[in-house]
Amino acid sequence: MAETRRVIFSAGDGIGPEIMAATQRVIDRALAEAYGSEKAIIWDEVDLHKLSEDSSILERIKAAGTALKGPMMTPVGKGARSINVALRQSLDLYACVRPVKYFAGVPSPVVHPELIGMVVFRENTEDIYSGIEWNAGTDEVKRVISFLENEMGVKKIRFPETSSIGVKNVSKEGSERLVRAAIRYAESNKRRSVTLVHKGNIMKFTEGGFRAWGYELAEREFGAKVDDKGVIRTASGIEIKDCICDNFLQKALLRPQDYDVIATLNLNGDYISDALAAQVGGIGYAPGANINYETGVAVYEATHGIAPDIAGKNLANPMSLIFSACLMLENFGWTEASARIYAGVEKLLAAGRVTSDFYYLKTSQGEKAELLGTSEFADAILS
Repeated sequence: MAETRRVIFSAGDGIGPEIMAATQRVIDRALAEAYGSEKAIIWDEVDLHKLSEDSSILERIKAAGTALKGPMMTPVGKGARSINVALRQSLDLYACVRPVKYFAGVPSPVVHPELIGMVVFRENTEDIYSGIEWNAGTDEVKRVISFLENEMGVKKIRFPETSSIGVKNVSKEGSERLVRAAIRYAESNKRRSVTLVHKGNIMKFTEGGFRAWGYELAEREFGAKVDDKGVIRTASGIEIKDCICDNFLQKALLRPQDYDVIATLNLNGDYISDALAAQVGGIGYAPGANINYETGVAVYEATHGIAPDIAGKNLANPMSLIFSACLMLENFGWTEASARIYAGVEKLLAAGRVTSDFYYLKTSQGEKAELLGTSEFADAILS
């Protein structure tokens, strides 16, 4: 009997339809090459723009357990809130998992990108991304500010008449399940360490709480304790440490080899994952997965924007979505297919056969390169 998996997909906006088409071709061919007719994906399309008005979309994703999505447009400062954030919160996809790995042949702004091999676990449902905020000048924000000043004794709102107010919520439960997932990943994948990245020196009860709860969980559930060298290790040998966020961004440039699995809060994780991706060549080929490890529901996505300036021109780099789909295959246990895709991409990159983003970087650095369009790049992987 053939093993099939239903995958809900939405191409997204801008360059989304182009990179989704390329990705599906690559995935289907890799499965056929690796398994013949034994394994296949049933692609089931939805329109995520209708998420707020069509409850059946969430039910279809829950039933399938897996979705793959292209980039979605989110207005800045006005309009509807992010579809990405709505999905993560509605499905409680609390872990945003972002592997960061260098591939030979990719142009990088740092001298030794090959030293970077981290996996970022970003808390996905709390922090300021919860969207609890009120706009300056509204009756709602005046009530919030009045409560803070008159009931809670807050004296630090410098310009109350013109301030917008947002709430940063960080829970013990949310912090623990994220750190738990990071440590389990480190154990399962024979990683060396888990670093809790935070800004607890300033935000002592939210980000400081994340740090404290993370250490407590590592001790309680994973047997973490100080060894004879003064290092905190779990019973399985995983080092548990922490780093203030701004210091981590510096150390990630200077000594990236010191870090392995990263566990951090929502905003920090957004900054960190994109900054690390830039060091190995950019978010154009950075994969991402949003996962609830208890329910098993996962949404895999391109981690970049919609790039409207190149949409429809066959110029987009499809690697972010392709690699995200590879994470999906690995979660299915279909690792031979993902390995074939990685091998094909590695050969292309090593030969300098790249899409426009990498082409212009390589040629500006005096390197030889061959320019491929989105569909041609997919064809080249298949070949």
